[in-house]
Amino acid sequence: MVDSRGRGTSIRIRECAKTFPDGTRALEPMSLEIHGGETVVFLGPSGCGKTTTLRIIAGLESPDSGGQVWFDDEDVTALPIEHRNVGMVFQSYALFPNMNVEENIAYGLKIRKFSRGEVSSRVEEMLDMMQIHELRHRTINQLSGGQRQRVALARAIAVQPKVLLLDEPLTALDALLRERLRVDIDRLLRDLGITAVYVTHDQAEAMSLGDRIVVMSHGRVAQVGTPRQIYFEPRDPFVADFIGTMNRLSGVVENGVLTARGGSVELDEHPDGPIEILFRPESATIGNTGNSMLQGRVSGVFFLGDRTRLIIEEAGEEPVIVETAGSREFETGQRVGVDIDRDAILVL
Repeated sequence: MVDSRGRGTSIRIRECAKTFPDGTRALEPMSLEIHGGETVVFLGPSGCGKTTTLRIIAGLESPDSGGQVWFDDEDVTALPIEHRNVGMVFQSYALFPNMNVEENIAYGLKIRKFSRGEVSSRVEEMLDMMQIHELRHRTINQLSGGQRQRVALARAIAVQPKVLLLDEPLTALDALLRERLRVDIDRLLRDLGITAVYVTHDQAEAMSLGDRIVVMSHGRVAQVGTPRQIYFEPRDPFVADFIGTMNRLSGVVENGVLTARGGSVELDEHPDGPIEILFRPESATIGNTGNSMLQGRVSGVFFLGDRTRLIIEEAGEEPVIVETAGSREFETGQRVGVDIDRDAILVL
C-alpha cells in the first residue's frame, strides 16, 4: 500500500494494441501516462476496449507486439499478474464461498507468505477501514451485495498492491447502494494515495471518482481530461453526446446571428453559413415568449424533485431539453421562451 503522503506508482502505457486470435481488433494502439496516486477512469460503452486495457495493465492480457506497460521505471510487459503486485476488484466480487470474511481477506496475504502476525494485523486493519468488523465470521453467502463488495475491496487492498484495478465494481448493486459505495471508494482512494484504474460505463461514477477520465469508443481513445474538461469541453460529437445530455440546434449564420426554426441566437466570430451549435440543458433558461432567443411549445414535463426537465418542441429541428428549478410548474402545450447562455455554447 502507498501512504497518502507518497507519490504512488506511475503507469505508462506505450503503443498498446490488442488483436485476438480470431482477428478481432479490441484495442487500437494507445499511449497513456497515469501519474502516481492518480485515479483514472476508463469510460465508454460496452465493447469499446476499456476492460481490455485494464486487463493489459493487470497482466491478464498481453499487448500486440511492440506494446509496453511500465510501472515506474520497470517494464512489466512480460510479467504475469502474480508478479505485478496489483489488486483487482471485479463486478462479480470473486470471493471464496467456502471461506468466511476474515479468511477471504487473509487469503492473498497467506499466498504471499506474510507472517502470521502480519496477516492478523493486516486483516484487523482492513476490517476497521471497511467498517465490516462485525462481519468477520460470516460466510460470503450471508452477506448483502454491498457487504461483499467491501470484502472484495478489503482483500484487494490488504496485499499492499502497487496499483488497484477496479472493473465495473458497482454495476450489480442498486442505485442507492452504488451512491454510498461510490463515496466510500473515493474517500478510500484519497486516504491511501494509491494509484487506481477504474473501468465503468456509468458517467456519474466516472465524474465523481476520476482525477482524469479516458473516454473510449470503438477501441480508441476519444478524449482524456478532467471531469470538467470532458463535460464542458468535449472534443467531438461522440464525447459530447456520451457524457450527459446535449442539445443540438442547427441553422444558418448571417452577420453573426444564427437563425433557427424557433428564433435566433447571436454568436461571436463565426463565419456565415450552415452551422450546428451544442449546449447543455442547464445552460438554457425559460424566459418570456416575447423577448427570448427561441420560442417553443412544452411537449413533456418531468419533475425530478430539485429540478424539472422540460422537452420543448419547435425551438429547433430537434426537441430542446431545458432543466429549470423544481418549484416552478409547467403544463404540456404551454408556449415558452428559451434563452441560452452564450458562454456555454459549443461548436464542434
